[in-house]
Parts: sequence; structure tokens; C-alpha cells
Amino acid sequence: MKRHQLPPPQVRPESAKGLDSDRCYQALSERDAAWDGIFFTGVTSTGIYCRPVCRVKLPRAVNCQFFETAAQAESHGFRPCLRCRPELAPARRFWSTTDAQALVAEFAAQQLHMAIDHGRKPPTLSTLAAQLGVSDRHLRRMFTLHWQVSPLQYLQTQRLLRAKQWLHDSPMSVAQVAQASGFGSARRMYAAFSKHYRLSPGQLRPARTQRQAASVSGAPLAMELHYRPPCQIAQLWQFFKTRSLEGMESWRGEGTQAQLRRTVRWLHGPSVINGWLTVRWDNLHPWVHLRVSPNLLPVLPALVAQVRDWLDLDAQPAAIAQVLEPAFPHAMGQRLPGGLDGFELAVRAILGQQITVKAARTLGQRLVQALGTPCETPWPELNRTFPSPACLALEENAALMGSLGVVRQRQKAIQALARAVESGALKLHPQAPLEPTLQALMALPGIGPWTAHYIAMRALRWLDAWPVQDVALQTALGVRQHPRPTQALEQLGQPWRPFRSYALIAAWQRLSSSTHTTP
Repeated sequence: MKRHQLPPPQVRPESAKGLDSDRCYQALSERDAAWDGIFFTGVTSTGIYCRPVCRVKLPRAVNCQFFETAAQAESHGFRPCLRCRPELAPARRFWSTTDAQALVAEFAAQQLHMAIDHGRKPPTLSTLAAQLGVSDRHLRRMFTLHWQVSPLQYLQTQRLLRAKQWLHDSPMSVAQVAQASGFGSARRMYAAFSKHYRLSPGQLRPARTQRQAASVSGAPLAMELHYRPPCQIAQLWQFFKTRSLEGMESWRGEGTQAQLRRTVRWLHGPSVINGWLTVRWDNLHPWVHLRVSPNLLPVLPALVAQVRDWLDLDAQPAAIAQVLEPAFPHAMGQRLPGGLDGFELAVRAILGQQITVKAARTLGQRLVQALGTPCETPWPELNRTFPSPACLALEENAALMGSLGVVRQRQKAIQALARAVESGALKLHPQAPLEPTLQALMALPGIGPWTAHYIAMRALRWLDAWPVQDVALQTALGVRQHPRPTQALEQLGQPWRPFRSYALIAAWQRLSSSTHTTP
């Protein structure tokens, strides 16, 4: 069987042993990166658990135990491999449309995982239970039954792995790492490492690394972000390139080997940090090379998590293709473009209403040049960050936007959006609740269902967005001339749930970007 053609493991929620051992061992023997993060292998002869891509000598099948999550492996007494580093594995995206037990447990796990990755305080079990409409006790029982670990054990494993990653990959101090990974204090982190790994945090920090040199010399921070192949890099890069804005985004090189550079505006407590990053895909291995300006070190964990969402590095190609084929025969490796800043993405979506991508890009460039914040980078052509919510909320800037070619209706929509984000009433990040955010967006003037769905798809990472009003989507799927195109499109998209966002991107790719307009 060829690489990447193995079907995803059939997981039964009642037991980690529901993983098909033969398939997992085959993927392990082939070091198949397509299964990276889908399962972990505990080796009983060493007490270590590894990723499928680990380059160590293949263990005997009789010595292997397979687990869906790192938390399960650790609950059985295994410690993470220091060579393949399980904390670098792409995250799993849990989804279910039929099994209510799986839906409850997987939603809770995903929320806990995302909170740690993005450097936010994890939601309490009562908060998650309220979102799901169940009791705390029922959620805890379903979680433990599905994952064989308690929510607290799962959360502790995520904290340990994140701390392990930043101890190895960054020059952050131990106190900073403890804070970024959710321990709250270095003392608690030391105690957790001693109990679970029988190691101190200092023992996980390389004696001499480029990261430590960066803390002294001010050199850019560099790291590798892993993903599951295959990946349609050319299509993803083309999507970003046709929408890039001069002054805040620039490109070097051609095709899949092009390097994207862009400025970054990031909130850090009450202050704002302006910096830059570069992204380049490796041409031999399934990872992305990321370089970050040294002044972004305080927000590095949250920024890296956002980059993973931006490039959709945690996608599961086999599961997505299984749903979209045969309607989209080239769906294997499809990626869902995200965004680095939810507010920026929302403003650009408003600017793009009812006009071509090229025209929207022109308006965006004018806005960046006129109202963007100056930013120092190593490249003269990269000198602006996107305007902040506070800037665009100012009444005097409405007239300026008008002089740039932004019509009055769009001005009102952008300013209403800016005020809502600036006040904290509207949050546009992957942890924001979907339905309340959609309703809040559509309550703003000038934002309808299409714009709200588009923002939720890219900023909130909604995998099942399906804007039936989209003219391009109706045209691509052949229902534009139907007497009721929106109803026809709604019915047509049902088989592609819960991955209709990927179907939307695949349909758009059938059309020329120069003729892509929105309703």
C-alpha cells in the first residue's frame, strides 16, 4: 500500500485499544507523517512514547501499545520521547456528527487544547458543560469514558508538553515558560516535571542552541512547525498571494518555495508589540520554517499557535478527502486559509463585499498606507502593520476612508466592527463561541450572512461554513441558474458536512480569482 493511502484509524470511543494495531504498526514502520498526531506509540521495553515519524529503531510489535492522545500514553506511565518530541506533533481536530458521547468529549478536549496552545486560561468544566447543555458531572463522565483520562489529566499533559516545547525551542526564562504553558508559577512547573517525567525543566533545555544565542544577540527566533502531508501548498500560497497587501506583506521567490514575509501587530496585556515573521515550506520534510522577530518573544507561544491556524497545519487530509470525494477528486491535501489577526481579516472581508479580489486588494493597500502603524523590519518594503481597531473606530477617519474609495456603507460597517472589537464586546479568535459571534457580527450594520460566515470560517476556524448566498460558489457548483439557488446549494452541501469550508475553498479554486465576486 502506498504512503498516505492508509485510511484513518477507526477509533471506538470506549477504549484506546479501539485503534487498529495492525494499521498503526504499519504506519509506524513506514514512518508515515500522514499519521503524525493521529496516534502515539508506547514502547513497553523502554517506557517511552513516540510519534509515528520517530527515527529510532523500529520496536517489535509485541512491545507496542497505541494511544489516541499523549494524555492516554502518559496515564499508562509512558514518558515523551526526547528525539521525536511528541509536543511537536500536529494537533488532532476532533469532530463527530452522530455520536453524542464523542461530540461532548471531543469538544471539551479541543477547547482545553486550544486554550493552552493560544496561551489563554482554559475554560472551566462548568463553562464547557453550559455550552454543551449538559451537567458538569455528565461531561466529566463522558470525557473519562471516551479518553480514559480525566479532564484534569488531559489538561496537565497539554501543559507539560507545551512547557517542554518552549524550554527546548525558545530562550524564554523558566518563569515565562511556566506562565505561557498555564502553570502559573515556576514552582508548580518544577513539581509537575519531577512527578511526571522525573526530570527538571533545566534538563530539557539544550546546553547550547540557536535559541539561547538569539536571547543574547537579538537574532530572529527560528523553529519548525510540523504538519500532516500531503498539503496543497501551491493553492494555499496562491490564495494568500492574490490577497497580499503591499507595505505589510511581501514575497521572495516563486511557487511553493516562495517565502512570505509580513508584519505582525500583537496585543500583550495593555501594550502592543509590532514585529515581523517569515514563513517558508520545507521542500523535503513535512514542516514549515518560521522565523520571528526577537521582540515578539513574550507572545511567542500564542503567535505560533495562530500561525498553525493561519496555515491550517493541524488539518487531517485523509478525513477531509474521505468526506469531499468524489465531488472534489483533488481534495486530498486541501487546506483552509486562516488569518493572523481576526480583526484584520474581518475588515478585509468587509472591503471585499460585492467586488473582485483585485479591487478589494487595492482598497486594503490604500487603507494600510494611510492608517497603518509604522513598523521597523529588515526589509524596506515591509514597513506597516494593519490599522488597529482604535484607529479605525475614530470618527475623523471615516472621511479619510471615503477619500480612499471606501463607500459609506462599508465605512459604517468597519467603524461598528472596530468599536465592538476595541470594547471587547466582540472577539474574533478560534476560541470564541461560534453562534453568539455569528449573531453579533450580523447585528452590525453592513454585515450579512455571507460576511459573517466568511469571517467565522477563517478567524474562528469554523470547518463547516457554507455561505449559500455566495455567487461564486453557486456558479462553481452549477446552481446559479436554479430557480432557488440558495436552497439548491444548501441541499447540495449536506453530504460534505462537517467539512463544508474545505468544499467552499475547493469550489472557489475552480474559478479564476480575477472573476471571484461576493454577493
